[in-house]
Amino acid sequence: MKIEKLPSGSYRVRKMYQGKMHTVTFKDKPTQKEALKAISDELDKIKSSGKPMTFYEAACGYVDMKRNVLSPRTVKEYAETGKRLPDWFNILRVSDISQIEINRLVNELSKDKTPKTVRNYHGFVSAVLGAYRPELKIYTTLPQKVKNEPYTPSQVDVKRILDAVKDTKFEIPLTLACYGMRRSEICALQLEDVDGDIVHINKALVLDENRKWVLKTTKTTESTRNIIIPMELADKIRKQGYIYKGHPGSITKHLERIERDLGIQQFPLHKLRHYFASQMSALGVPEADILKLGGWETDHVMKSVYRHSMIEKEEQAKRDAAEKLQRTLFS
Repeated sequence: MKIEKLPSGSYRVRKMYQGKMHTVTFKDKPTQKEALKAISDELDKIKSSGKPMTFYEAACGYVDMKRNVLSPRTVKEYAETGKRLPDWFNILRVSDISQIEINRLVNELSKDKTPKTVRNYHGFVSAVLGAYRPELKIYTTLPQKVKNEPYTPSQVDVKRILDAVKDTKFEIPLTLACYGMRRSEICALQLEDVDGDIVHINKALVLDENRKWVLKTTKTTESTRNIIIPMELADKIRKQGYIYKGHPGSITKHLERIERDLGIQQFPLHKLRHYFASQMSALGVPEADILKLGGWETDHVMKSVYRHSMIEKEEQAKRDAAEKLQRTLFS
């Protein structure tokens, strides 16, 4: 526990509990044992006061409990999820919440949110209640998942985009995205991470709950990886002296602008990872190797992209067969 010295010469210890910061001050510097006992006594007073805890207070407390073990981005998402829940649910006393209130919440959220979003909200609510109401068994019927075929940019469109950004500050980050890198990984790269034609990916730049950009470890253990890029691109990076300087969102906005100018179907930067997986699959790279190169933890997205690639190949094969038959019949 951190003991802070104040400008007045006194000392204090602080502890976040139920979304609020609680403080105990000392005239003289306490020992760690004295500080721990004092803050524990303070929290015991609050716990025994009988004040009912609302769900929102429990949500804030849950986020605080997880703050040091979750990534800054996940902490940010959890904190925002709690704020976005309906007011009527947030002010409910945790002790009064039952399956009925959870069902009502899910039903309300399902009116204007996607099944995936509803499931994410429900997962957060379940986690919070699991921490504060472990005896509550939650059995909720959730909206059926929507099966979405992942859009994969074509090789022609990707080449047009890269041609359009050639010799601009966006050439390097967009090219790296085509090699399976996430935006957060690209923006975290430093010159020393490029060794010859090998890029060492071991960190990410993300927004924390205070909307500040912070460096953290990669998204998953699998995300820490090495990829090989063309030596020409590596030399360009070394000559430039950096990978990218600018706001991460500017890369996304510039890609959108280029797509509009070229008349290309709009797709987010992340879809270039799908392009990467699709191209690796088309080149016959084993699925396990594609997973490692792209830093995927599971093969869920990989299989979706692979299936989409196979469907395109089958459709092209059908067209080729039809054209051959046409030439046979009418030539």
